Amino acid sequence: MLDITTENFETEVLQTSMSVPVLVDFWAPWCGPCKSLGPILEKLETDYAGRFVLVKVNSDEQQELAGAFGIRSIPTCVLMMGGKPVDGFMGALPEGKLREFLDKHLPSDEALQARAEAEEAQQHLDTGDVGSALEQMGQALATDPANDELRYDYVKLLLGSGQLAEAAGALAPGLAQIPVKLQFEALQQWLNALEFAANDPRGQWALAQFEEKISANKRDFETRFAKARVLMAHNEWLAALDELLEIIMRDKNWDEQAPRKTYIAILELLTPPKPKAGAQDTAKSAGGIELAGHSKVEQDEQSAMIAAYRRKLSMALN
Repeated sequence: MLDITTENFETEVLQTSMSVPVLVDFWAPWCGPCKSLGPILEKLETDYAGRFVLVKVNSDEQQELAGAFGIRSIPTCVLMMGGKPVDGFMGALPEGKLREFLDKHLPSDEALQARAEAEEAQQHLDTGDVGSALEQMGQALATDPANDELRYDYVKLLLGSGQLAEAAGALAPGLAQIPVKLQFEALQQWLNALEFAANDPRGQWALAQFEEKISANKRDFETRFAKARVLMAHNEWLAALDELLEIIMRDKNWDEQAPRKTYIAILELLTPPKPKAGAQDTAKSAGGIELAGHSKVEQDEQSAMIAAYRRKLSMALN
């Protein structure tokens, strides 16, 4: 339990809440209910063993902070996550109600364990040990199978490593969701392209063979789509987008809009991930697709490129 002032608020509350939830207890020495609530909160911080951090703000001494949070009565508790207030309550609630409040927001023990395993996997990936990274991510997902972000990263790395059967198995629970999330639809499109390149004779064609057939018939959409899939399989993402766009501009409804769906999938796969709380820039992507890089400037460039291709699609569809 830490006393918070305007001097340490940014470090101890805002920055800390980027990696672990912070419960801010606004109290005052003269407040009777505060005296009964405080020990219960301290007990819960111990019981929850690191799942949240408890800090206290003396509202009499830190009126600027109390005003910033709009505190009108005490005790008032505010839960901070990701640098923002997400919920709160007023009054001295009993322990059972406090646990209900915390359990509604805090990650489970399984989720915390999975997060730690995923961080270890990223460390393996940073050193180039993809095999150990995959093993660690698989263990993390088994611990927390409802973690869609982890499932997405795991399947993406499996696909990038060429383990198609394993990827299909890990992806299946995501595809079983209703509705299916775009990120899982995108992975399915990439898996389709990789399986096409591995099993269809055209997967072994040189690009010149595709170009020869397309030159003879600009509306040979079957060949164009096959070429786009082969380009995807070889991580030639922008070239694949350009080929798909050629189909869409000529016939936006061809093959039940398969080119449009694949185009959107590529944009989703290439979109830089949102920074994880407390994460540092790393040299490698956990997704198996090497983007332009992970510095802010490079991610901005990547985002600008994706925005440009979204505009191209919008123009083609209108």
